[in-house]
Amino acid sequence: MRQSNTYIIGFSAILTMLLGGLLSLTAIGLKPIQEEQIALDTQKKILGAVMKLQEGDDVPAIYSQRIKSLVVNSKGDEIKEVDGAPVIAESVSIGNQFKLPPDKRIYPVFEYMSKDKPDQVEAYILPVFGNGLWDKIWGYIALKGDLETVQGAVFDHAGETPGLGARITSLDVQERFANKKIYDNVGALVGVKMMKGETGDPSIYGDNEVDGLSGATMTAKGVNKMIYNYLTYYQPYLKKVTGKNVKKPELGTKNTDV
Repeated sequence: MRQSNTYIIGFSAILTMLLGGLLSLTAIGLKPIQEEQIALDTQKKILGAVMKLQEGDDVPAIYSQRIKSLVVNSKGDEIKEVDGAPVIAESVSIGNQFKLPPDKRIYPVFEYMSKDKPDQVEAYILPVFGNGLWDKIWGYIALKGDLETVQGAVFDHAGETPGLGARITSLDVQERFANKKIYDNVGALVGVKMMKGETGDPSIYGDNEVDGLSGATMTAKGVNKMIYNYLTYYQPYLKKVTGKNVKKPELGTKNTDV
Protein backbone atom coordinates (compact mmCIF):
# COMPACT_ATOMS: atom_id res chain seq x y z
CA MET A 1 0.00 0.00 0.00
CA ARG A 2 1.33 3.36 -1.02
CA GLN A 3 2.03 5.64 1.98
CA SER A 4 1.54 9.37 1.93
CA ASN A 5 4.50 11.75 1.90
CA THR A 6 3.48 12.98 5.36
CA TYR A 7 3.65 9.47 6.76
CA ILE A 8 7.08 8.80 5.20
CA ILE A 9 8.51 12.09 6.48
CA GLY A 10 7.08 11.54 9.96
CA PHE A 11 8.35 7.98 10.13
CA SER A 12 11.82 9.07 8.98
CA ALA A 13 11.93 11.85 11.58
CA ILE A 14 10.93 9.50 14.40
CA LEU A 15 13.47 6.89 13.27
CA THR A 16 16.19 9.55 13.08
CA MET A 17 15.42 10.75 16.60
CA LEU A 18 15.43 7.22 17.96
CA LEU A 19 18.74 6.33 16.33
CA GLY A 20 20.23 9.66 17.40
CA GLY A 21 19.14 9.03 20.97
CA LEU A 22 20.61 5.53 20.95
CA LEU A 23 23.91 6.85 19.59
CA SER A 24 24.00 9.57 22.24
CA LEU A 25 23.34 7.05 25.01
CA THR A 26 26.05 4.78 23.61
CA ALA A 27 28.54 7.66 23.49
CA ILE A 28 27.71 8.64 27.08
CA GLY A 29 28.07 5.04 28.23
CA LEU A 30 31.41 4.60 26.47
CA LYS A 31 32.88 7.90 27.65
CA PRO A 32 34.23 6.57 30.98
CA ILE A 33 35.86 3.65 29.17
CA GLN A 34 37.41 5.99 26.59
CA GLU A 35 38.72 8.30 29.31
CA GLU A 36 40.17 5.32 31.16
CA GLN A 37 41.97 4.16 28.02
CA ILE A 38 43.35 7.65 27.36
CA ALA A 39 44.63 7.84 30.95
CA LEU A 40 46.20 4.39 30.61
CA ASP A 41 47.91 5.34 27.35
CA THR A 42 49.30 8.51 28.96
CA GLN A 43 50.64 6.50 31.90
CA LYS A 44 52.28 4.03 29.52
CA LYS A 45 54.03 6.82 27.62
CA ILE A 46 55.24 8.56 30.78
CA LEU A 47 56.60 5.32 32.22
CA GLY A 48 57.96 4.34 28.81
CA ALA A 49 60.42 7.23 29.01
CA VAL A 50 62.12 5.65 32.03
CA MET A 51 61.45 1.91 31.90
CA LYS A 52 60.52 -0.96 29.61
CA LEU A 53 57.02 -2.14 30.33
CA GLN A 54 56.26 -5.80 29.85
CA GLU A 55 53.09 -7.43 28.59
CA GLY A 56 50.75 -7.92 31.51
CA ASP A 57 52.30 -5.22 33.71
CA ASP A 58 49.82 -3.48 35.99
CA VAL A 59 50.49 -0.03 34.59
CA PRO A 60 48.18 1.95 36.91
CA ALA A 61 49.73 0.26 39.96
CA ILE A 62 53.30 0.93 38.77
CA TYR A 63 52.38 4.50 37.93
CA SER A 64 50.82 5.06 41.33
CA GLN A 65 53.87 3.64 43.11
CA ARG A 66 56.63 5.28 41.06
CA ILE A 67 55.29 8.59 39.71
CA LYS A 68 54.71 11.85 41.55
CA SER A 69 53.46 14.79 39.52
CA LEU A 70 53.33 18.54 39.81
CA VAL A 71 52.69 21.58 37.63
CA VAL A 72 54.95 24.61 37.32
CA ASN A 73 54.65 27.97 35.63
CA SER A 74 57.15 29.64 33.29
CA LYS A 75 59.15 30.86 36.29
CA GLY A 76 59.59 27.33 37.58
CA ASP A 77 57.30 27.82 40.57
CA GLU A 78 54.96 25.00 41.50
CA ILE A 79 51.31 25.93 41.15
CA LYS A 80 48.28 24.22 42.64
CA GLU A 81 45.49 26.20 40.96
CA VAL A 82 44.70 27.96 37.71
CA ASP A 83 41.96 30.60 37.79
CA GLY A 84 40.84 29.26 41.15
CA ALA A 85 40.49 25.65 39.98
CA PRO A 86 42.81 22.83 41.11
CA VAL A 87 45.27 21.77 38.43
CA ILE A 88 46.48 18.18 37.98
CA ALA A 89 49.53 17.41 35.85
CA GLU A 90 47.94 14.42 34.13
CA SER A 91 44.99 16.57 33.05
CA VAL A 92 47.05 19.36 31.48
CA SER A 93 46.75 19.31 27.69
CA ILE A 94 50.20 20.07 26.29
CA GLY A 95 48.59 20.59 22.89
CA ASN A 96 46.27 23.28 24.21
CA GLN A 97 49.09 24.91 26.17
CA PHE A 98 51.19 24.95 23.00
CA LYS A 99 48.78 27.49 21.53
CA LEU A 100 49.74 30.00 24.23
CA PRO A 101 52.91 32.11 24.46
CA PRO A 102 55.58 30.15 26.38
CA ASP A 103 55.50 32.46 29.40
CA LYS A 104 51.72 32.03 29.72
CA ARG A 105 51.74 28.24 29.73
CA ILE A 106 51.75 25.78 32.59
CA TYR A 107 54.15 22.84 32.50
CA PRO A 108 53.60 19.36 33.97
CA VAL A 109 56.50 17.57 35.64
CA PHE A 110 56.52 13.86 36.42
CA GLU A 111 59.00 12.59 39.00
CA TYR A 112 60.08 8.95 38.76
CA MET A 113 60.72 7.81 42.30
CA SER A 114 63.19 5.17 43.47
CA LYS A 115 61.64 1.79 44.19
CA ASP A 116 63.84 1.25 47.24
CA LYS A 117 63.86 4.87 48.42
CA PRO A 118 60.38 6.28 47.71
CA ASP A 119 61.43 9.83 48.62
CA GLN A 120 64.34 9.88 46.15
CA VAL A 121 63.76 11.08 42.58
CA GLU A 122 65.51 8.90 40.00
CA ALA A 123 64.39 10.86 36.95
CA TYR A 124 62.35 13.87 35.86
CA ILE A 125 59.98 13.27 32.96
CA LEU A 126 59.10 16.35 30.92
CA PRO A 127 56.40 16.54 28.22
CA VAL A 128 57.43 18.05 24.88
CA PHE A 129 55.33 19.24 21.93
CA GLY A 130 56.09 20.69 18.52
CA ASN A 131 55.69 20.66 14.76
CA GLY A 132 56.71 17.80 12.52
CA LEU A 133 56.71 17.79 8.74
CA TRP A 134 52.96 17.36 8.26
CA ASP A 135 51.38 17.80 11.68
CA LYS A 136 52.05 17.97 15.41
CA ILE A 137 54.58 15.79 17.20
CA TRP A 138 54.89 15.26 20.95
CA GLY A 139 56.33 13.03 23.62
CA TYR A 140 58.26 12.85 26.87
CA ILE A 141 61.95 13.23 27.61
CA ALA A 142 63.29 11.90 30.90
CA LEU A 143 66.35 13.37 32.61
CA LYS A 144 68.33 11.42 35.18
CA GLY A 145 68.75 12.79 38.69
CA ASP A 146 71.72 14.91 37.59
CA LEU A 147 69.32 16.79 35.26
CA GLU A 148 71.99 16.73 32.57
CA THR A 149 71.71 13.21 31.17
CA VAL A 150 68.80 11.77 29.21
CA GLN A 151 67.45 8.56 30.68
CA GLY A 152 64.98 7.93 27.89
CA ALA A 153 62.50 9.42 25.46
CA VAL A 154 59.14 8.59 23.93
CA PHE A 155 57.73 10.29 20.82
CA ASP A 156 54.43 10.24 18.95
CA HIS A 157 52.93 12.05 15.98
CA ALA A 158 49.69 12.95 14.25
CA GLY A 159 50.62 12.53 10.60
CA GLU A 160 54.28 11.89 9.79
CA THR A 161 55.10 9.72 6.77
CA PRO A 162 54.91 5.96 7.42
CA GLY A 163 58.33 4.33 7.24
CA LEU A 164 60.06 7.72 7.35
CA GLY A 165 59.16 10.43 9.88
CA ALA A 166 56.71 8.09 11.62
CA ARG A 167 59.74 6.09 12.78
CA ILE A 168 60.09 8.48 15.72
CA THR A 169 57.63 6.15 17.47
CA SER A 170 59.93 3.13 17.05
CA LEU A 171 61.91 1.84 20.00
CA ASP A 172 65.22 1.74 18.12
CA VAL A 173 64.99 5.48 17.32
CA GLN A 174 63.90 6.46 20.82
CA GLU A 175 66.66 4.42 22.46
CA ARG A 176 69.27 6.55 20.67
CA PHE A 177 68.58 9.38 23.11
CA ALA A 178 69.46 7.40 26.25
CA ASN A 179 72.57 8.68 28.09
CA LYS A 180 72.96 11.73 25.86
CA LYS A 181 73.74 15.12 27.43
CA ILE A 182 71.57 18.23 27.10
CA TYR A 183 74.40 20.73 27.86
CA ASP A 184 77.63 21.19 25.93
CA ASN A 185 81.11 21.16 27.48
CA VAL A 186 80.83 24.79 28.61
CA GLY A 187 77.45 24.30 30.26
CA ALA A 188 75.22 25.84 27.57
CA LEU A 189 71.88 24.21 26.87
CA VAL A 190 71.95 22.59 23.43
CA GLY A 191 69.45 19.76 23.78
CA VAL A 192 69.97 16.55 21.83
CA LYS A 193 70.22 16.85 18.07
CA MET A 194 69.27 14.27 15.48
CA MET A 195 71.85 14.61 12.74
CA LYS A 196 71.14 14.80 9.02
CA GLY A 197 71.11 11.40 7.37
CA GLU A 198 71.35 8.02 9.01
CA THR A 199 74.60 6.10 9.33
CA GLY A 200 73.67 3.33 11.75
CA ASP A 201 76.93 4.01 13.62
CA PRO A 202 76.27 5.63 17.02
CA SER A 203 80.00 5.76 17.81
CA ILE A 204 80.61 8.71 15.48
CA TYR A 205 78.27 11.07 17.32
CA GLY A 206 79.03 13.39 20.20
CA ASP A 207 77.43 13.62 23.63
CA ASN A 208 74.67 15.90 22.29
CA GLU A 209 74.04 14.08 18.99
CA VAL A 210 72.15 11.02 17.78
CA ASP A 211 71.76 9.32 14.43
CA GLY A 212 69.24 10.93 12.10
CA LEU A 213 66.29 9.64 10.10
CA SER A 214 66.95 8.68 6.51
CA GLY A 215 64.48 10.45 4.24
CA ALA A 216 62.90 12.37 7.12
CA THR A 217 65.15 15.37 7.71
CA MET A 218 62.26 17.74 8.39
CA THR A 219 60.74 15.47 11.02
CA ALA A 220 64.15 15.14 12.67
CA LYS A 221 64.51 18.92 12.69
CA GLY A 222 61.08 19.16 14.29
CA VAL A 223 62.15 16.75 17.04
CA ASN A 224 65.34 18.75 17.61
CA LYS A 225 63.46 22.03 17.95
CA MET A 226 60.77 20.48 20.12
CA ILE A 227 63.31 19.08 22.59
CA TYR A 228 65.39 22.25 22.71
CA ASN A 229 62.39 24.54 23.11
CA TYR A 230 60.85 22.60 25.96
CA LEU A 231 64.12 22.08 27.78
CA THR A 232 64.45 25.86 27.57
CA TYR A 233 60.97 26.37 29.00
CA TYR A 234 61.72 23.98 31.86
CA GLN A 235 65.03 25.65 32.71
CA PRO A 236 63.62 27.87 35.49
CA TYR A 237 62.25 24.78 37.22
CA LEU A 238 65.41 22.71 36.62
CA LYS A 239 67.52 25.55 38.01
CA LYS A 240 65.43 25.60 41.15
CA VAL A 241 66.01 21.87 41.55
CA THR A 242 69.73 21.90 40.85
CA GLY A 243 70.69 25.47 41.80
CA LYS A 244 72.83 25.55 38.67
CA ASN A 245 73.48 28.73 36.69
CA VAL A 246 72.70 27.45 33.21
CA LYS A 247 73.24 29.55 30.12
CA LYS A 248 69.95 29.89 28.28
CA PRO A 249 68.09 32.22 25.93
CA GLU A 250 65.66 34.68 27.46
CA LEU A 251 62.09 33.41 27.68
CA GLY A 252 59.92 36.10 26.14
CA THR A 253 56.26 36.31 25.34
CA LYS A 254 56.60 35.34 21.69
CA ASN A 255 55.65 31.80 20.79
CA THR A 256 58.87 30.31 19.35
CA ASP A 257 57.36 26.93 18.51
CA VAL A 258 56.09 27.78 15.05
